[in-house]
Amino acid sequence: MRGNMGNMQGMMKQMQKMQKQVEETQAEINSTEFFGNAANDLVIVTMTGDKKVTDIAIKPEAVDPDDIEMLQDLVLMATNDALDKIDAESKAKLGKFANAIPGL
Repeated sequence: MRGNMGNMQGMMKQMQKMQKQVEETQAEINSTEFFGNAANDLVIVTMTGDKKVTDIAIKPEAVDPDDIEMLQDLVLMATNDALDKIDAESKAKLGKFANAIPGL
């Protein structure tokens, strides 16, 4: 019985350590800037890892008053590109923790 209690305490300590590492990794990702672009950088969207848009840069040649829909599409493409990059970085850095926990 005593051996199981020591085992549980060791597992709890390891889980707490891993939780701290996950939190630190998530904070690192959240503070990182990600850049999504569309059409050879005609539109660039800057986001933080916690998916907050911090900037949208649009080159003048992307603006055609007769084709606003194209500009809207470029902004959407750049935004989705940035989101994809955030998701990929999160999976790459946080995925190792999911693999370390049986059943996840």
